[in-house]
Amino acid sequence: MQLSPEQISEIDTQRNHPQTTLRATVPGMETHLYKVHEVLDHGFVRIIDYMGDDAAICQAARVSYGKGTKSVQNDEGLIRYLMRHWHSTPFEMCEIKLHVKLPVFVARQWIRHRTANVNEYSARYSILDREFYIPEPEALAAQSVVNNQGRGTTLEGVEAARVLEILKADSNRSYDHYEEMISDDGQSGLARELARMNLPANIYTQWYWKVDLHNLFHFLRLRADNHAQYEIRVYADMICKLVKDWVPAAYGAFEDYRLGGATMSGKALKCVRRMLKGENVTQETSGMSKGEWREFKEIIG
Repeated sequence: MQLSPEQISEIDTQRNHPQTTLRATVPGMETHLYKVHEVLDHGFVRIIDYMGDDAAICQAARVSYGKGTKSVQNDEGLIRYLMRHWHSTPFEMCEIKLHVKLPVFVARQWIRHRTANVNEYSARYSILDREFYIPEPEALAAQSVVNNQGRGTTLEGVEAARVLEILKADSNRSYDHYEEMISDDGQSGLARELARMNLPANIYTQWYWKVDLHNLFHFLRLRADNHAQYEIRVYADMICKLVKDWVPAAYGAFEDYRLGGATMSGKALKCVRRMLKGENVTQETSGMSKGEWREFKEIIG
């Protein structure tokens, strides 16, 4: 991932001119502020701004001012109670603004989370860079035979090399044509808003993305999951690391009850109780479909 000299200069300027504030700050987030955290081959995540901390969540829950006489342990207990009982509003009191550089096809998955504010790089106004996501060989996989939206075994040898060559050649050919169409050298040049339609979905875009903590946790629960597509999951994994430094108590509860936890249906819970009593429960006697039973077995191990 390459940054332009202008981008590096902007980051250095922001980092070298701290501002005095009376609002709550978090040392871990101050360390990350404005810095580039690399993702994929040309992508990144940067924290531009944030508001709130673990204490803000507790204050909102108690509808009170200041820390009062509550201990950190009690604050953590309150946060875990809120997470455990799906009380979302106190978590909405914290917000974060991220600068993200990502492939267009990842952005199209990401934007389905409609509970954030987004401002994207304009390909109508500006010219996109010649930067494409080309997977590492180990990320090339065949179509899954059991999941229509998943990956199967890793491609190897001649086939993997052929696929990589096609991806590189097609990406550059499309960009060559893009440059030819918008050029005003000896021609009028096609409008940028039209020329961009010829660019591939693996070209990189950028945006500012602002979201509250409750909706960010929902995004991370889905996109940091092992079932999520690898290319968006690595962004979610990076954001998880940043959030852990921002609101450690809230992230700990999220990790325990959401990322590491599981939700069971009434039928599944009844099966667990029957099993605990020593009964040999099968899919046929469980009342669950084959798909539900398979997922249930994955949960209980």
